[in-house]
Amino acid sequence: MKKIFVASALAIAALSVSPMVAAPAAAQSKTGIGIADLDVATTRSSAYQTALGQIRTTYKAQIDQVEARDQTLGAELNVLRAKANEEAKKTPQNKAAIDAAVKAFQDKSAAAQRELAQMAQPYELARAYVIDQITVRLDDAVKGAMTKRKVDLLLNYDQQVVLAAQPPVDITDAITAELNTLLPAVSIAVPAGYQPGQLMQQKNQAIVDAARARQGQAAPAAPAPAAGTPPTTR
Repeated sequence: MKKIFVASALAIAALSVSPMVAAPAAAQSKTGIGIADLDVATTRSSAYQTALGQIRTTYKAQIDQVEARDQTLGAELNVLRAKANEEAKKTPQNKAAIDAAVKAFQDKSAAAQRELAQMAQPYELARAYVIDQITVRLDDAVKGAMTKRKVDLLLNYDQQVVLAAQPPVDITDAITAELNTLLPAVSIAVPAGYQPGQLMQQKNQAIVDAARARQGQAAPAAPAPAAGTPPTTR
């Protein structure tokens, strides 16, 4: 089993940027298509790298405990895996024994993952908070990079297709540079009650509320009744 903190996958939920993004109208340049890996752009940013170092320092004891437990559980799983392999190699095979050995391995593996996830929760929550803070500014970084690199249409890196003889320009590093400018640092102090993705949800809700407010202001006022006209009743 891999070290949980060092090798844990980046999970960025509710990104403010869709897989296909059009540049702002003022920045249209007719130069074509760009690609970007937003996960990579985020993890390369100075804010993320700095915060990651702070998390490793702040939560060193917990990280060491998880990695030690990870090794222990890995050794136990290797024993169960070997038993399952031994049963499978026997002639004749005993299906019930094989199924029991495989189930023992699978159950232990699932339990190990749950245990390690529970132990890692404090620093993984801090990492989620860091990612959330960066994600809030990711849309601005993407738009800035597209404008500076004169990209009209941006595709997600793993969804790119060849549309012309010239390959699309990769602006992942340009997005990272924009993030470094917009958000040089973030906090690893998780607020009480914080849930992963909360900041992005708050940003989206603010956008919705602002749009509703604009619609309310734009709605025409109802005409006032003429003087002396009695109110209409049913």
